[in-house]
Amino acid sequence: MRAAREASAQRSAERAAQRGGAKPASNRGRRRRWSGAGPDERDPQPFGRLVARVSLDRGWSPRLTDATVLGRWPQLVGPDIADHCTPLSLRDGELVLQAESTAWATQLRQLQRQLLTRLAASVGRDVVKRIRVVAPSGPTWKHGPRTVRGRGPRDTYG
Repeated sequence: MRAAREASAQRSAERAAQRGGAKPASNRGRRRRWSGAGPDERDPQPFGRLVARVSLDRGWSPRLTDATVLGRWPQLVGPDIADHCTPLSLRDGELVLQAESTAWATQLRQLQRQLLTRLAASVGRDVVKRIRVVAPSGPTWKHGPRTVRGRGPRDTYG
């Protein structure tokens, strides 16, 4: 057992010396390294894997997952929900949705848990943590740079 350990220690010392630039006495010339039959980091890689590695190295992963949620919204939640609401932003785990009507805003507030579980299953658990639903905005009566304070044209609807 002791002889096997000593032989292993000697082989590892030769490898360390080889990496450090010193040549062991048993190796006469420099031998080329070929990638061989197994996979190697020098082999051609799929483009998706390279993009994923670059995005991880540069810290782009959170922004890419945010863009995935916003870009693939109809596929993630289904066409019925996607027809009646639009994702506005996704920042710090909060997804802001704008509904097309107040009725759909109420419906989306009731479907929040189901939407969160569906999004967690599709893009990851920590991407979307909460959903804020905003109702559609009403028309603005401010035209031009100057406006008059007050309640606005209320008598035209009565």
